[in-house]
Amino acid sequence: MEIRHQTILTNGIRMHVAEAGEGPAVLLCHGFPEAWHSWRHQMQALAEAGYRAIAPDMRGYGETAAPAAIADYTLLHLVGDMVGLLDALSIDRAVIAGHDWGAPVAWNAALMRPDRFRAVAGLSVPYAPRGPVSAFEMLRRAGRHRFYQLYFQAPGVAEEELQRDPASTLRRTFWSLSGDAPEGQRWSPDLPEAGFLASLHEPSALPAWLPDAELALYAETYRRTGFRGGLNWYRNIERNWELLAPFAGAPMPVPGLFIAGRRDPVLGWSGRALEALPRAVPDLRGTVLVETAGHWVQQEAAAEVNRALLGFLQSL
Repeated sequence: MEIRHQTILTNGIRMHVAEAGEGPAVLLCHGFPEAWHSWRHQMQALAEAGYRAIAPDMRGYGETAAPAAIADYTLLHLVGDMVGLLDALSIDRAVIAGHDWGAPVAWNAALMRPDRFRAVAGLSVPYAPRGPVSAFEMLRRAGRHRFYQLYFQAPGVAEEELQRDPASTLRRTFWSLSGDAPEGQRWSPDLPEAGFLASLHEPSALPAWLPDAELALYAETYRRTGFRGGLNWYRNIERNWELLAPFAGAPMPVPGLFIAGRRDPVLGWSGRALEALPRAVPDLRGTVLVETAGHWVQQEAAAEVNRALLGFLQSL
């Protein structure tokens, strides 16, 4: 598969973009702690099926710029990046898909700009309209003060921990949140006092879906960039809730698809959103739960995800 790389200017920042294929555009938004190449399997399948697959390094990641200010990582900035990317590539409309943190970007891009994003696929994180109480307030009321997103809030704390050994951090993160981890090694989002890494387990061997060369590519990227850019997305969760007030309760205005691994720990705290998805996304074309997969579903179960995405695209 030929991958084309370029750097564009979008929404005031420099963004690295990888592309494959020609045809109708499909924009792929990665999550944390990943990079554009987490979509490598989908890029090949989409290109072979006659689509133009576009996978940027998102704001703060890889070869894309990482602004210094925490406030420059809100969902309004991130959606603006994707609109500007289409403008830079002279694309009128695209289907947008996102995994992990990329899923809220994709859902909100379709919500805010249905004129530019004609359909949306969310992986791992279902769409949930903005509610009357912020997510962090709900955590505080429930007494979940060690929830990992709260731990990520203090600038510098998680960075120092995760950057000590990026290869080890990534290896343990990918393993512990995957469907391959046995029950006793599955990740819990409520962290021990020792921090995030103490919640993760070391695999005896890498799973088949994560070759040594792929992990090395991730590790090389994060040794160079650090984790600050991605962590700053978490530091805008409260701010995002405030900014999205105009969209409170808003249903998704375009066709949607949801894909997740049945063993994804995210489903443990997003179950209500998953149950409400048919109401939140009136034109929901499918919910695909891959039995053996965990959080990294498009890498762990590439064939199943590719089949679901291509079926969704053909239904539009």
